[in-house]
Amino acid sequence: MLRKSGSWSYNLPGISELRLDASPVLGVQKETWLTLSPDSNMVSASRRDLMPRTLEGQITMEKTPSYFVTREAPARISAMSKDTKLIVVVRDPVTRAISDYTQTLSKRPDIPSFESLTFRNRSAGLIDTSWSAIQIGLYAKHLEPWLRHFPLGQMLFVSGERLVSDPAGELRRVQDFLGLKRIITDKHFYFNQTKGFPCLKKAEGSGKPHCLGKTKGRAHPAIAREVLRQLRDFYRPFNRKFYQMTGRDFGWDG
Repeated sequence: MLRKSGSWSYNLPGISELRLDASPVLGVQKETWLTLSPDSNMVSASRRDLMPRTLEGQITMEKTPSYFVTREAPARISAMSKDTKLIVVVRDPVTRAISDYTQTLSKRPDIPSFESLTFRNRSAGLIDTSWSAIQIGLYAKHLEPWLRHFPLGQMLFVSGERLVSDPAGELRRVQDFLGLKRIITDKHFYFNQTKGFPCLKKAEGSGKPHCLGKTKGRAHPAIAREVLRQLRDFYRPFNRKFYQMTGRDFGWDG
């Protein structure tokens, strides 16, 4: 996973790294439901020496949102293990930018408006790509250094939108990619109308449902339609290049 991107790491059977093999997940969504699988060992450590030892047949996963946009990360992870698999979770870059702004606004209510931060020159419609909320959404640009170190076949690109609309379906792709049994199915989820996100009917080790935390599902500020149009026009060529690079059309240009 980008500040709204994430990285996991995991160890597949037959691959060892101190009996743990790092596999980052890079994407715009921070949350994952893979801890439902008895064969996945989810950790939050960002360094190899902090990861737990992995039993035969287990996969150790690690996610760090900043990996995807950190220029040094691909070479360093490749040097650690060229067999690392990467899961990249992405969402519509316009929605992602607004969400990023909303999170910052909740902590710093005095920041400038979204519109004023978006443009270098409002009248000329020049987008400020130095603003991290905008820059992170240039997925094709961030993907290029990863492809210099890892083949496309070692990467899985997950739709953040489909994680909301069809979590079991999207996680079926993840489980297959990792070589896990298809443990996670529709029966594990229900949709929380208040949060606007799916929730687990039963969290691991608990008899209670589990939903994303209170920082998730915040109402976004109203953004002028013209600003949204300009942002979509700006991102369109980058999105299309990303679709070509990944072989998947995420449908953000409709």
